[in-house]
Amino acid sequence: MPNNWSTIYNHLFLSMTDDHKHHHGHGHHHHHHGDVKNIKTAFFLNIFFTIIEIIGGFYTNSIAILSDALHDLGDSLSLGLAWYFQKLSKKSRDRQFSYGYKRFSLLAAIINSIVLVVGSVFILLEAIPRLLNPIQPDAQGMIILAVLGVLFNGAAVLRLTKGDSMNERVAMLHLLEDVFGWVAVLIGSIIMYFFALPIIDSILSIGISMLILFNVVKNLKQSLQIVLQGIPNDVDEKEILTYLNSLDGIDNAHDLHIWSMDGQYNVLTTHLVLEKDLNMEDLESLKKQIRDALHEKGIEHTTLEFESKDADCVYEDC
Repeated sequence: MPNNWSTIYNHLFLSMTDDHKHHHGHGHHHHHHGDVKNIKTAFFLNIFFTIIEIIGGFYTNSIAILSDALHDLGDSLSLGLAWYFQKLSKKSRDRQFSYGYKRFSLLAAIINSIVLVVGSVFILLEAIPRLLNPIQPDAQGMIILAVLGVLFNGAAVLRLTKGDSMNERVAMLHLLEDVFGWVAVLIGSIIMYFFALPIIDSILSIGISMLILFNVVKNLKQSLQIVLQGIPNDVDEKEILTYLNSLDGIDNAHDLHIWSMDGQYNVLTTHLVLEKDLNMEDLESLKKQIRDALHEKGIEHTTLEFESKDADCVYEDC
């Protein structure tokens, strides 16, 4: 397969395997800074085509085209938010946000998902009644719009494959769904061009909406897991605990907490009980050793608290 589509495949499918998740966790520190530009380009491509699509949907009298136009309008608004929040997420820490603005990128992904859920439900409410009373659309016009849809959305998807933020991945998945949807519309419109089967228009619209809902709910669940500070999927808590407890000079590790700021920037805090007291030089050397090792396991920010054996942990979950 061509290199660009191979990249899409890797982003969407290989990332679901445990090996790739593990590898991805090790490479979090290789961030690219073109994510804002990627989303900006995808936004302008999407909004330009949405205008064409709305006009074309009314012209062809196709509920499938109009449904996708509504969906693309939601995508455009969400991409605009994603562009703004991704740019905002680059700001450094200040008095208001001690971790910086990284999580604002995730906020855009959540808003994007909610917009798509609402839009898909609206589409279903419009398309289902047409199953009982189908209206023949302009199949020739639908073919032209479908070809344009594949081209515009495909270009936006290829742009977003260059990024690796949660914001970009969610936006890319939605746009890739659009590409598949337009391929389906193209096939359906060709069939309707040769055969009087207007019900295909409604069936396509319902099928696209159900596919969107399935994937959006999955992505929304992943985004909410990050907001609720769940342990990142690409970090193995047991592996980290085993590593910490195996270190020379460490009696045990406890009060371990791992969460992610935005799906990429993972944070860890823990208490480490020392077998014996260490001088500052040895303690700093141990800190560096641990932080370097955890960095390779997908942890970007590590906070370590050292305790002596006779010290009592003041936290209930220790």
